[in-house]
Formats: sequence, structure tokens, C-alpha cells
Amino acid sequence: MRAIVGLGNPGDKYAHTRHNAGFDTLDILSMRLNTPIKKLKCHATIGETVIAGERVALIKPQTFMNLSGMTVSEALSWYKLEPKNMLLIVDDIDLPFGQVRLRAKGGPGTHNGLRSILQYTASGDFPRIRIGMGAPPPEWDLADYVLGHFDTHEARETAFNAYQLAADAALCWVEHGIDKAMNEYNRKPMNA
Repeated sequence: MRAIVGLGNPGDKYAHTRHNAGFDTLDILSMRLNTPIKKLKCHATIGETVIAGERVALIKPQTFMNLSGMTVSEALSWYKLEPKNMLLIVDDIDLPFGQVRLRAKGGPGTHNGLRSILQYTASGDFPRIRIGMGAPPPEWDLADYVLGHFDTHEARETAFNAYQLAADAALCWVEHGIDKAMNEYNRKPMNA
């Protein structure tokens, strides 16, 4: 059993913002796998499927980003998983826009969702896919930036391509593990 958790904020107001990269990636997986993410459990919407013979839960926390740890903690318990079997997908302002990076584990960095997960679970042993959003312009407030929408067609296209790549990496993680996924998908941004 494995789980893929896409971090984001629920509600139309936050749909397709930079901070919802995890949700948007899970939506792509949901469509590819023909697995609706609708079941309510563990303060989340969940879809359950089988990938390459492995049971997999697709999880979107409904607690808002700063309380993502509540969902992750409950899902670990519900599915009887170790952190290494739960992949987190998050936005990252410390990576160049459009870059996708995988890590086997680590700290929260500047991400409030990851900070909440560490707080609730006392573990940094979660594999994760980080999707680069780039740093905000100097005059921008960080919250306004991550909760903001992409302002050009080109930016939306770059983000969508990164989400597609992140979805590919998540499937590779399920089928082949984190080491192969890191070797295959830790790339520079497509526009670099």
C-alpha cells in the first residue's frame, strides 16, 4: 500500500494558485488513472486505485495548507503506512519556476505544509516531489505570491508541464521506488 498526497488549499478561491501545485498534480493523476478523488476520510478527499499491482490512495487534504499534518497523520494511521510509503507533492519557492525535484526525505524548508507535517508526525522521512514556483518579486508579499494565480499563458503552460512531469515522477515512484524516480526526473526546468 502506498499513498500520494498533493498539498494545497481547498475551495475555488485557491484553485490553480501556485500553492495548489500538489492538488493540480493529483488532478492529473486522477484523470490518467480514471480515479475520482471524492471519498471523504482523514480530513481529506481521497481516491483509491491500483497501480502496477500496488494499492494506492490519492489524497488531497481539506484542512488548508498550514494544517496538512493533521491529514497526513490520520492517513498514516488509517492506511497503516510508514512515512517512506507516502509521497508528498508540494510547491517550492526555493526552486526555479518549472523545475521538478525529488528527495527521499528532508526537512520542511520554508514550506508551511511540510512544517505542519513534521509537527504532527515528528518525521521528515517522507519522499517528496517539489515543484518550483520561483521566488516572489522583491516587492511582493510571500502569502500573496503563493496564493496568487499565474498571470500569463506562458506561465500557466510552464506550470502545467511541471505538473505533468511531477505526475510521471509519482507513477515512477509507485512502480520503481524513489531512487529510480530521482534519477529519471530530477531535471532542470524545461525553459532553462
